[in-house]
Amino acid sequence: MNEFLIIGFRTIFLYAFIVVILRVMGKREVGELGVLDVVVFIIMAEVVAFSLDSPEKKLIHSIFPVLLLLGIQLLTSYISMKSKKFRDIVDGDPTLIIQDGIIQEEQMRKQRYNLDDLFQQLREQQIGSVREVSYAYLEPSGNLSVFTYENTQPVLALISDGVIQSRHVQMIGKSEKWLVGKLKEQGVNDVEHIFYCSFEQGELHYQLKKDYQ
Repeated sequence: MNEFLIIGFRTIFLYAFIVVILRVMGKREVGELGVLDVVVFIIMAEVVAFSLDSPEKKLIHSIFPVLLLLGIQLLTSYISMKSKKFRDIVDGDPTLIIQDGIIQEEQMRKQRYNLDDLFQQLREQQIGSVREVSYAYLEPSGNLSVFTYENTQPVLALISDGVIQSRHVQMIGKSEKWLVGKLKEQGVNDVEHIFYCSFEQGELHYQLKKDYQ
């Protein structure tokens, strides 16, 4: 009987404890979880299961690993916020799957993404034919972002957190030299001072980092 009381107490305590931990980690939809988030949640679930399966073990043996995982998650989130390169390594970058109605076969193979998955996600967005699609991106979360010719077309970040996105610059038919030159014409001599930059309707738009505004 005493063992059941311990398990019941631990279940209620750990439930409340994990809810608090998840609140501290921040709000993200399940489909938007990054690789590191998934790893942290899996390990956390194993730690909690161990605590419930072994009531003779001290509760602190489960609390400490969860707090450590929280610290790791907050640290990696902070690094991700500060470093675009780190985000690309951990979460990856969106992959162009359809461009102007043409399926990018090579990119699909790289992502191990098959036609059945593609057509299913197109049907879920009421897209009947790939010829209706101007751009479709496979997001790091696994979701497919689709733009038809009738939609506003996607705007690519040419500079993100002070780092030139070379692939995006090439996709709009420009070069890094052109981008740097255009910014200098507008009085910006250092790309690292820019928080975000895009090319919309034939014009360059940028936002400086707070320290340089």
